Amino acid sequence: MLFEHKKHLSMLENEIDALAKSLEESKIIRSIPGIGEKIAATIISETGEIERFNHPKKLVAFAGLDPSVFESGTFKGTYNRITKRGSSRLRQALYMAVKCAIRDCRKQKTTDEILPRNKRLRAFYDKKREEGKPFRVAVIACANKLLHWIYALLKNKTPFQDLT
Repeated sequence: MLFEHKKHLSMLENEIDALAKSLEESKIIRSIPGIGEKIAATIISETGEIERFNHPKKLVAFAGLDPSVFESGTFKGTYNRITKRGSSRLRQALYMAVKCAIRDCRKQKTTDEILPRNKRLRAFYDKKREEGKPFRVAVIACANKLLHWIYALLKNKTPFQDLT
């Protein structure tokens, strides 16, 4: 019985992968270094049609990555967190995509030159770390920026262009 469930699950995963590969949105999202087939499929399935968001901040709020504001009268809170109101699966996929994108990799197996997978995102991450932000705060800031990029790419239907 367990074997049948595993077989059915693998069959469903193959169908999801085949469907995701055929979508134009998947190709656009996978053009971003650090985002593969599974993460692209998760992002597409969780966001749905991008046209339903009229601004990238609405998409960020849908993902639950927008900062919460602690204010009352004249009190202004200095320690803000993300709201986590939105899709937890989308947040997890973006977190994983950012970690994959900022990770260093070798240019080729024959050389020792190490480069980040996504130069733009790594530069933004390094800037946030130099500002004194902790690791997770910097990663969430990168996820926010990545979501803005995804919104722009899907709206304009253009692939990602990394720094050279």
